[in-house]
Amino acid sequence: MGKQIISTANAPAAIGTYSQAVRAGNTVWVSGQIALDPATMTLVGGGIEAETRRVFDNLKAVVAAAGASLDEVVKVNVYLTDLAHFALVNKVMAEYFREPYPARAAVGVASLPRGAQVEVECIVSL
Repeated sequence: MGKQIISTANAPAAIGTYSQAVRAGNTVWVSGQIALDPATMTLVGGGIEAETRRVFDNLKAVVAAAGASLDEVVKVNVYLTDLAHFALVNKVMAEYFREPYPARAAVGVASLPRGAQVEVECIVSL
């Protein structure tokens, strides 16, 4: 059982030594996404809500490139530079996921790449 690299132009290209996602068997590990616009590779403006939407749009694109949908996500890790935004992230996440929701962790961090306020990674079970 080898690994397959998942890549799409509909999400930001990797900005480091990682792949957008890796599939091994029936599991896909999606790398953390920040609110980069895939066309310009710049952080979207508009505050934390706009960033969160872009992050979930990016995740959705990578998951789709793996032949799946957000319904097949089993675990989500959210990293926030300000945990005061936790409720807003919940609100936006509820627009992208439906019950039964995936398992999730939310972690406060000191900083994120490119000055982002939120980063999200996920695991998909096919």
